[in-house]
Amino acid sequence: MRSLKQALLDYDLIVLRVMGEWWELDLTGEDKSACVEALTERLAQLEMGEELQYLPPEEGEAIHDLIANNGRLPVATFARKHGEVRLMGPGRMEREEPWFDPISAAEALWYRGLLYRGFDETAEGLIEFYYLPDELMAQFPAAAQQASVADTTVVTLPPTAAPNQIETAVTDAVDDLATILIVAQQSSFVPDAFKRLNLYLLNTQPDRRSLLLMLAQEMGLIRPHDDSWQPTRTAVNWLKQSREAQLRALVDAWSSSHWNDLCHTPDLTCEGESWLNDPILARSALLESLPRSGDWFSLDDFTNSIKENNPDFQRPDGNYDTWYIRDNKSADYITGYENWERVEGRLIRFVITGPLYWLGMVELGDGHSYRLMPRALAWLVDRPPAQEEVQVPMVVESDGRLIVPHNADRAQRFQTARISEPEPMVDGRPYAYRLTPQSLFQAREQGITPDRVLQFLEKASSRPVPTSVRRAITRWGEHGVEGRLEEVVILRVREASILKTLHENPKTRHLLGESLGELATAVRLEDWQELRRAVAQLGLFLDSDVLE
Repeated sequence: MRSLKQALLDYDLIVLRVMGEWWELDLTGEDKSACVEALTERLAQLEMGEELQYLPPEEGEAIHDLIANNGRLPVATFARKHGEVRLMGPGRMEREEPWFDPISAAEALWYRGLLYRGFDETAEGLIEFYYLPDELMAQFPAAAQQASVADTTVVTLPPTAAPNQIETAVTDAVDDLATILIVAQQSSFVPDAFKRLNLYLLNTQPDRRSLLLMLAQEMGLIRPHDDSWQPTRTAVNWLKQSREAQLRALVDAWSSSHWNDLCHTPDLTCEGESWLNDPILARSALLESLPRSGDWFSLDDFTNSIKENNPDFQRPDGNYDTWYIRDNKSADYITGYENWERVEGRLIRFVITGPLYWLGMVELGDGHSYRLMPRALAWLVDRPPAQEEVQVPMVVESDGRLIVPHNADRAQRFQTARISEPEPMVDGRPYAYRLTPQSLFQAREQGITPDRVLQFLEKASSRPVPTSVRRAITRWGEHGVEGRLEEVVILRVREASILKTLHENPKTRHLLGESLGELATAVRLEDWQELRRAVAQLGLFLDSDVLE
C-alpha cells in the first residue's frame, strides 16, 4: 500500500519520537526528515516473524488479521475487533502521553510503529485503512497469496435435512417478461401503468415486476420512445431462444444489474441521497460464496457464515453508521454493526428467496432452507444452458379465441398479440387472446394482411384454421367491420309522445342516441345521469336500475 518512509511522513514529530524511544533511537532533534530516515532504516530491519512471537496475544492477533487480509483492513472493520486509536494533536499528546496507557491493541501497535493509517483508492472509491507498510508486509508473501485466494473462496457449509414443504423453482420470469414486451408492443408501455400490466402477469409482486422491467431495459429489450417504452430487435432475438437460454440471459443481466436489492429488501426502506451502496459489489460477494452443491442448506447457516467470514461484503469501508436505512416495522433508523442481522442478514435472505428464486435458480424449503438447481450450478461454472425445449402449439377456437399454453413458443405468443387482443390472466389457465376487427385493423397497420394472419394461425396451431375463423378473417379483409357490440343504457317510455318531446327539446336531444323503436332509444353510458337530471327539470322522473 505504502512504503515505510511514505507512512512515517504522515505523522507528527512527537509520534515519531515515541516510536524512536521504543526502538532505542534518540530522535530529539527538530529535523522531521532525519527522524523519518532513521526510523525507516530501523523498522526495515525488523524480523516480523520474531516480533510476532513477543507481542501480547491481542496485538499479535491484530497483526495476523492484517497479514490475512493482504496487509490492510478498513479502519472501521479493524477497529471493531481490535479497538480504536485516539487521534490527538501534539499538545494533547504531550499532556496525556497515551503511549504509556494504550486503550486498545491498535493503539499499542500504533505507537510502536507497527500499525499505520491512510487512504487508498479502491474499486469502490477512496477508503481509509489500517495497514502494514510494504517492507513489513513483504516478509509474509505466502500469507498475502492465501489472502488473495480467500477473497473468492466458496463458503463451506454442512448440508441440512430435506424440508417437508418445498417451493419448487419457477421459470415464469421469462413468461412475464414476454408479456411486458407484448404490452409495450401493443401500447408503447408506460412503466408506471402497472394496473393494466398486472392484468396479464402471472406474478404481480411489485419487486419482481420492478426487477423484470429493469432487466428489460438493461438488456436492451425495450427502448425509450417519447414518454414510453417499445420493444427492440434484440427482444425478438431473446424471444426466439429456449426457456433455459432466456433464464440464463436474465440471471446474467441481474448479476451485473444496477437494480438495488438492498432497497427492495422486505421491511427496509433506503432514505436520503447523501449515500450510495453498490448492489453489484454485494451481489457478487454473495454469489461467489454460495456452496457449489445441489444439497439443501440452511439460510441461517449461510447468513452466519457470511457474517463470520465476510461481514463487510457490501460495506467495503466497514462503516455501519453512514447509511440511512429505516426499519419499516419499528420506524427506527438502523445503524451500527450490532444491527448487522437487521440489514445484511435480511439482504442475504432476500437475494436467495427473491431474485434467485424468481429467476429459477433455487428451490426453497419450509422458509428456512434452499438448494441450487442444476441450471444454477451450470451458470456458476459458466456451462452453456440447454437449447432444446418441448413447446406446445396454440389452439384456435371456432369463435376466434386463441388459447396459448404457458409452454408455448414465446416468440409465437408475441406474434399472436400483434393480431389479437389479450384477455386478463386467470390463475391456473393458459393465456387467451381474441381476434377482433380492431386487432385485425392494428395488424394491417403493421403490414400484416389477412392472408398472413391465416398463415400464422395455421403454423402456430399446427392444424387447419377453423372454417368460421377463416371466413370471419376473410370477410373482414373484404368488407371491414360488419357489426359492433356497444355498451349503452336503454331508455324506455310508456308513450311515444314522451320520446318525441325529448328529441325536440334542446336540453335533452343531444343526450339521446340511436332510436330503438317508438318507445325506446339508446343513451351513451356517460350521458344517462345528465339525461335523468335534464328530464327531471322538464317535470318527469325516470326510474332506473342502472348501477351507479
